[in-house]
Amino acid sequence: MAGVDTITKEILQDAENESAKIIHEAEAEAENIRNAATAEAEKKKSDMADKAEKDAASYADRIQSQIGMRRKQAILGARQEMIREVLDQAYHQLDTQDDASYFGMIEKLAEENVQPDDGEILFTAKDAARLPEGFAAKLQDIAVKHGGSLKVSDERADVENGFILRYGGIEENCSLRALFSAKQEELQDEVHRSLF
Repeated sequence: MAGVDTITKEILQDAENESAKIIHEAEAEAENIRNAATAEAEKKKSDMADKAEKDAASYADRIQSQIGMRRKQAILGARQEMIREVLDQAYHQLDTQDDASYFGMIEKLAEENVQPDDGEILFTAKDAARLPEGFAAKLQDIAVKHGGSLKVSDERADVENGFILRYGGIEENCSLRALFSAKQEELQDEVHRSLF
């Protein structure tokens, strides 16, 4: 029996050695897995931190861009409002100038707009009532210089100020509002250059 005990002890010892070897290998494998998982977690953590930093920088850039855009829009809006106010003031000054200046302006407008044809000029009721003496003759002289004729109509123009030129059935609106509208972009550009 002593031989059986020895064999049993050897088998148990071999089993114990094999078991220790398996446990040691499993612990080493577990340590490798733990190290790999830790490294992977650190990499993901670093990647997430980088991504979060890039996202925050991108968001900050977008916010700055929006702020810049809104600032530019506010400045543009303020400039447009200033230009509109300057043009409104200019219009008001032209509309409310004294009679001599006003009809001097009307004379220049007629000079620029008469045609080499027979026509008539229609004034507003307000302007017709205050026409300077001899003004109709001045307008006729202007028309003759341009190869036409022009008489003051008894009909009244349905405009705020200025006049209407009528040649045949065609009317040309020479009111201040129409002239301002026709030259709006040009006037806005000029005011913009003067102000800014």
